[in-house]
Amino acid sequence: MSGGVARLSRLSSKVAIPLAAALLLCTSAVFAAPTPVSSDEATLERNFDALIHLDEMRDWMKLLAAQPNHVSSPHDKSNADQILAWFKDWGWDAHIETFWVLYPKPISETLELVGPQKFSATLQEPPIPGDSSATATDPALPAYAAYQSDGDVTAGLVYVNYGMLDDYKMLQRLGVSVKGKIVIARYGGGWRGLKPKLAYDHGAIGCIIYSDPAQDGYSIDETYPNGPMRPPHGVQRGSVLDMGLYPGDPLTPGIGATKDAKRLKMSDAPTIMKIPTIPISYADAQVFLAALEGPVVPQNWRGALPITYRTGPGTALVHLAVKSDWQQQPIYDVIAMMKGSTWPDQWVVRGNHHDGWVFGATDPLSGQVALLAEAKAFGGLAKQGWKPRRTIVYTSWDAEEPMLLGSTEWAEEHASELKQKAVLYINSDSNERGILGVAGSHDFQHLLNQVADDVIDPETGVSVGQRLRAKMRIGALAPTANEHARAEAKVAADPDKDFPIEALGSGSDFSAFIDHLGIPVLDVGFYEEGHSGGVYHSRYDTFEHHSRFVDPGFVYDAMLAKTVGRIMLRAADSDLPLQNASAFASAVSDYLDQVKKLADDERDESETQAKLLHDRAFQLASDPTKPSGLPTALDRVPHIEFATLEDAVDRLKRSAKAYDEALSKNGSHLSASQVARVQALILNIDQTLAPDVGLPGRSWYKNLVYAPGRYTGYEAKTLPGVREAIEDRRWSDANRYAKLTADALNAYSDRLNQATAVLNS
Repeated sequence: MSGGVARLSRLSSKVAIPLAAALLLCTSAVFAAPTPVSSDEATLERNFDALIHLDEMRDWMKLLAAQPNHVSSPHDKSNADQILAWFKDWGWDAHIETFWVLYPKPISETLELVGPQKFSATLQEPPIPGDSSATATDPALPAYAAYQSDGDVTAGLVYVNYGMLDDYKMLQRLGVSVKGKIVIARYGGGWRGLKPKLAYDHGAIGCIIYSDPAQDGYSIDETYPNGPMRPPHGVQRGSVLDMGLYPGDPLTPGIGATKDAKRLKMSDAPTIMKIPTIPISYADAQVFLAALEGPVVPQNWRGALPITYRTGPGTALVHLAVKSDWQQQPIYDVIAMMKGSTWPDQWVVRGNHHDGWVFGATDPLSGQVALLAEAKAFGGLAKQGWKPRRTIVYTSWDAEEPMLLGSTEWAEEHASELKQKAVLYINSDSNERGILGVAGSHDFQHLLNQVADDVIDPETGVSVGQRLRAKMRIGALAPTANEHARAEAKVAADPDKDFPIEALGSGSDFSAFIDHLGIPVLDVGFYEEGHSGGVYHSRYDTFEHHSRFVDPGFVYDAMLAKTVGRIMLRAADSDLPLQNASAFASAVSDYLDQVKKLADDERDESETQAKLLHDRAFQLASDPTKPSGLPTALDRVPHIEFATLEDAVDRLKRSAKAYDEALSKNGSHLSASQVARVQALILNIDQTLAPDVGLPGRSWYKNLVYAPGRYTGYEAKTLPGVREAIEDRRWSDANRYAKLTADALNAYSDRLNQATAVLNS
């Protein structure tokens, strides 16, 4: 799964959302002037920082990453037990919750070129002297894609670039079919699970995925152990479960995978892939790719291997066979609670996962040791007499890598309680030296800005928020900067406005909270300057690699703890709701502008293509000596019924402005009963955005503002019911979800209006 490679350094595969130029105008209503923290709060936060110790974090990672800790491994269970013992020692009320999930373990794998020359792929990475890969005694998983479909196939091979929808459109134009073939795709361009899914949808019978050195190998930097990047035989493992339908245990969608839960038959589980799939190294991929014939690929399909990239197939035959042991396995979530003194039934939840694909030092243990440092510091504050006013829940998830299993099963099992009590879920995953990166629910954007203004970056001496603003402004100068980056830069340059945060799709343990339950989320980390991508999901994601190349000295792992610790402290102790409704309204207004423009662009594309087909332009422009094909004709785009949604967004902006002004003006002198009434209205306001109807064809995803794209994987699709209906040309769904989304936004506005009345009474 995501595991947790750095969110900002891997936006193509985890979380990314396009923002239109309208962002600048939409953000103008968001006031970023920080609310000064009280002297008591500032003292508490300084005391918290003093309890964060870098040497402890280093020792914890070295212990937790000493052996492979994938699901079902002995070290995964011992790590859960150790984390539980630490929580208890630090004064937390902690326990392990066990779930039983379908988890396939590899029995045998074969990938070979059987003609005209013979070659067998190496499916386990060689150890590197002096590295944990050489000193560990437990076995590591081989090259493996979890939840692929076992099979034994032999066929010709076709190179499909990243294996995304646009790549298959290009193959159609080149006159190349993958039907009955095995495809080979490089990592990047989209989430790995889409590669076998789209291959199957286009008729392929097997899928190979490799890491091209153009993405994370020698073309970027020196390879490990001399540098941080992927060595020639490094392999990126991962899950290919169809998370676009739902994450978690494939046999228990929507319910916790307890021992006696009602389960689907494996043959009825729609998220398991339909063809055998295997990841390989670029050293092995070069042999397979060099054997291909057929057209030379377009320029943007070419990687960094010293070969001529061709589509295939040619005369080369490939034999692919995978066999797995499909059994239920126990997974171990560690849950720790510190009960609130004033509002014990209001929860602030914090999470990071502890399982990896092999050693998992950066992904996920860099985030895990930060979480542990926070938990120990909170235990230390409690011993000094501090108690949170709201209950704090700390979670160390298991089985994130196979597909968010631990967090999803826990959230599904405790759904009713979480919907009543959860104020906010704060997630982290992998972490590295660099720039603050945050994505999540936009009504908590202002809180994040306030915290970012108060945390000092150790490399520059300015706040991490100021450094992020500088990064946004400089990023807009790049020749490749898009409209989104330029709009962000203008916002970031204005100190009277909040810097914008990104929307969340999926790819880490926040998914069940925001996508399924409608609970607001912040996903936090530091990225850009460390180099973890080269060993992502490989045997070389070790303690040695992390401490040399990703975060030397564990300085930014400690920065993550200090940043999230402040968010937790403020969320746990604030009298008043922390949501800034104007930030959310501005974001939604921007998303509506995007989907309206999308409909217009689709209409223009259809009309342009129809004229090109009529004029035989595709045939006339093609080289008659090379094979080619015509694109599939696009249907006419009708006008979408946006009026109801436009009215709802306008109303949301008015309601948000009135609420924020009333809270700012009157919040400090409310009576206890008024505070209670406002809290009751705002506590779970985000759940109005996630009605039971869910998204078309995948009702597990209920949030009508944020969701992962069906054909993007991790990347967010905002206003997804409308946006994806337009992209997929489902015009009746576009109209239906414009109305459903308007209803959800009106329900959010209704809550704001009721709270405003209380604030002004």
